Amino acid sequence: MATLVTFHAHPDDECIACGGVMRAAADAGHRVVLVVATGGEHGEIVADVLAPGQTLGERRYEETMEAARVLGVARTEFLGYVDSGMVGTETNAAPGAFAGADVEEAAQKLAVILREEAADVLTVYDERGGYGHPDHVQVHRVGMRAGEIAGVPRIHQATTNREEMRRLIVAAAEAGLMGEGDGPSEADVATMGTPEAQLTTRVDVTPWIAAKRAAMRAHSSQIAPDSFFLALPDEAFAMAFGTEWFVHVGADPGPPWETDLFADQRAG
Repeated sequence: MATLVTFHAHPDDECIACGGVMRAAADAGHRVVLVVATGGEHGEIVADVLAPGQTLGERRYEETMEAARVLGVARTEFLGYVDSGMVGTETNAAPGAFAGADVEEAAQKLAVILREEAADVLTVYDERGGYGHPDHVQVHRVGMRAGEIAGVPRIHQATTNREEMRRLIVAAAEAGLMGEGDGPSEADVATMGTPEAQLTTRVDVTPWIAAKRAAMRAHSSQIAPDSFFLALPDEAFAMAFGTEWFVHVGADPGPPWETDLFADQRAG
């Protein structure tokens, strides 16, 4: 069996981006290791979820550990950086913020874990960090360098399929699940994820969609029961989140897609 190390910026990113492949890998007998760069201290807080005296960082640590349990994670590590906040906020430059961390220093921290685990597969984010969040972009930089330092043989950049996102928006509107003005604008979509022609790997995670949704539910300080993530009907949720897309570094893009992070086999 192999070891998958999946690297993320904040608590809850893991289940949204890679929750399906994590649970699938665990069920297949692989070792799954989760590494989170920050504590998510600057996330927006769902009303009335914090216990008296509890900080958001403390709550998000607890939520991460529960989500990790749901997803079959064998080891969870935090690199200890501070959430940098959204683009353009003053917290981007605060002491300890991940966005301003020295890439080589952070990569060496992650590389220690990769070597300890003899990682066979590492997931990071694409070069845009999915949607441009400073910490997500930094995950790409740090993760790619750490994979190089540790000699990880397979690196997959978690992303979204830009064209599929457009198709899903149209389908959701036609089904009455999204009103006019809801969801991302075309300008937003044009800068999110990766063009379909550049993708290498399409993983159908619908057999593990219940675990993925349960892991999202564990992050209750960030994902409210009436949020887009949890309020969708089951069928619509599976349509939106039942496929996880990646760019396998060094592999040829385009269909037929790879369907497994652990093998080079491609679907016909």
